[in-house]
Amino acid sequence: MHPEKPHNPLQGITLENILITLVDHYGWEKLGQLIDIRCFQSDPSIKSSLTFLRKTPWAREKVEAIFCKLKT
Repeated sequence: MHPEKPHNPLQGITLENILITLVDHYGWEKLGQLIDIRCFQSDPSIKSSLTFLRKTPWAREKVEAIFCKLKT
């Protein structure tokens, strides 16, 4: 018998899909207010944001937390 694993709301969702969902919901301007990072505020794009988020764990955690709040 295996112990139950806690439910992970991010299971199977790519960072790109998370970011697209947040941009569609909030827009770049609001997202840049929620998370104070330049890639959301100055000439934002999915590609540049993904590059930054993949290299910056604290920023990725904030993006994932906002996504989880949006989905609950």
